[in-house]
Amino acid sequence: IQETWDVRTFCFMADQPIMFFFKPGQFVTLELEIDGQPIMRSYTISSSPSVPYSFSLTIKRVPGGKVSNWLHDNLKEGDELPVHGPVGLFNAIDFPNDKVLYLSGGVGITPVMSMARWYFDTNGNVDMVFVHSARTPKDVIYRRELDHMASRISNFSLHIICEKHGDGEPWAGYRGYLNQKMLELIAPDFQEREIFCCGPTPYMNAVKRLLEANGFDMKRYHEESFGATPAEDKAEAIINAEQAAEAPQPDAADLHNVEFTSTGKSIRVAPGETVHAAAAKLGLHIPKACGMGICGTCKVMKTAGEVEMEHNGGITDEDVEEGFILSCCSIPKGDVAIDY
Repeated sequence: IQETWDVRTFCFMADQPIMFFFKPGQFVTLELEIDGQPIMRSYTISSSPSVPYSFSLTIKRVPGGKVSNWLHDNLKEGDELPVHGPVGLFNAIDFPNDKVLYLSGGVGITPVMSMARWYFDTNGNVDMVFVHSARTPKDVIYRRELDHMASRISNFSLHIICEKHGDGEPWAGYRGYLNQKMLELIAPDFQEREIFCCGPTPYMNAVKRLLEANGFDMKRYHEESFGATPAEDKAEAIINAEQAAEAPQPDAADLHNVEFTSTGKSIRVAPGETVHAAAAKLGLHIPKACGMGICGTCKVMKTAGEVEMEHNGGITDEDVEEGFILSCCSIPKGDVAIDY
């Protein structure tokens, strides 16, 4: 579905109809092959679980974007691809409130649209204020549907802000960027609301500064952000790697054995090394996308031993109880066995 001139929605179903269960706001990771190279990329589900036999991803074409442009140019009806997930702490179910404020910029509208569609379809008793910022009127994603929702229920208050408007584009709404005055006009009771925010990093940083300046309780502020490791984290990783190279080798007694039972391979690793690193040393390729415990792509079953796992929402409590771990952020506390 062509949403705007550079944004498309892709709708997915299973071969045999099955129901997809997810929380509005969560995301999935697509497993793709582009130019012969395997690539993982995470996208928020933009549809609602109230329409359970399919799910949709709304993707913006990005200049120079390898994956987004490939999807726009190549993904067609009838294509099949593996999908991992859904996962994500940023969702409407885990942070319920009868008054919410949705703030989005650009294609960051997708998770909050999923939330709004869920409450609209289920007739949820939730007072929603929906604020979306776009470059110009032609860049407003889901504009007709948003207008339709606002016209049908009294508990959906819609406000669209356009940075500018092009020639021949009439626009009577807010112009510029979300600021203090706009926020007070749009949602004078914003201090009482649960806030969900998604958009480009500068947009989310500006929203946070605005809320903090007003003394907002940031425990009720939620934002979605996932993607590549930030540059500072990469730099820190390089420094850590250099320090590790200079550090004395650990005693054999301090090494932990990591066994991969399905392949019959095992290796002893130093304290602090992850299960994923252990697998890589053995030539075992566990799929990985984010490397930060967010996307859930590297989930594997631990059959014995204990690990210390510091994830960022990429795995559910139910999966952890069953024995699953995220290999990218799980450090063995002793000998462990992995079903891989």
